[in-house]
This record gives sequence, C-alpha cells and structure tokens, in this order.
Amino acid sequence: KRIGRLNSYFRGSPQGGVSDEITLTAYITIALLETPLPVTHSVVRNALFCLETAANEKDNHVYTKALMAYAFALAGKEEKRKALLGSLEKEAVQKDGSLHWQRPGREPAADLPYYRFRAPSAEVEMTAYVLLAHLATQPAPSQQELSSAALIAKWISGQQNPSGGFSSTQVSRFPPGTSR
Repeated sequence: KRIGRLNSYFRGSPQGGVSDEITLTAYITIALLETPLPVTHSVVRNALFCLETAANEKDNHVYTKALMAYAFALAGKEEKRKALLGSLEKEAVQKDGSLHWQRPGREPAADLPYYRFRAPSAEVEMTAYVLLAHLATQPAPSQQELSSAALIAKWISGQQNPSGGFSSTQVSRFPPGTSR
C-alpha cells in the first residue's frame, strides 16, 4: 500500500508530460546522483544500465532525452551525454538569439504585439535539464558548450515571470546565477 502512494508521488513529479518507466528512471537516477550516491552503488549502476539501453532507442521523447543527458553528465558518461545532446540539438528551436526545446506537435505561439508569451512549464523544465547537461560535464564544459549554454540561459531567463520565478517548480533545481 505504501509503495503505491510513493509510486504515485514520483509519477507526478516530472512536468514533462511523459510518464513512462525510462523517464521516471532518469528522474530518480538524477536524484540519487545528486544526493550524491556513487556511480558504483548497485541501484545507480542498474539504473544507468537501463538508461544506456534506452538511450539507443530512436523514439525517445525530447523530455526523456534531456533527463537522460543530464543523468549521464552526472554519472560521467561523456559518450552517452554527447550523443543525446547531439540528438537534442537537431530538435532545438532557435529564435531571437536563444535556444530551447518544445514538446513535439505543439502549435507555435502567436506573435502578438505587447504580449510576451511564456512557454509551458514542461518546456522550461526540459530546456533547463539540457542546460544542466551542458554544464555538468567533467572536467569542465568546452567553449562550444558554454556558448550553447549561454543561448539556453538567455531563453530560460526570458521565461521568468515579473516576480523572478518560473511556472515550473522543477526549474528551481538549476544552478544559482545561471538564470539571470
């Protein structure tokens, strides 16, 4: 009975609109690695094996790829991180000197005068995870990754509401100072 409630809690945690096992595994793996649990811990090792297998699939959702890229960055799995970031780059939206990701099939926002469109929280969140995947690389991000990160941070900072917050509660996870 208790497990069912815990499972419901986790299933509702990610905002990306994806509720499959791979997305949930990536989300929990990130939490474990941020704890920090070592990559050698059996739970983390098994989760990473699951994610490595899933990363080879062609039909992963953009949100899932963003989570996996960040999980692999935290785990020091550079090849997988770079492969996912390369795939995500092909799906990126470049607009007004910034870079972001959106859910597949979403209608473009109307360009109205005196109206500033703010993206849905799922898109802010997935873009923030891509930013984290760029910045969490070890030993340090390359100049090219820092350039991409600056374009991503520009878009994210444009999604802030007048009070300085975001529509997504998950965006608070990203490093202090990168949102401004």
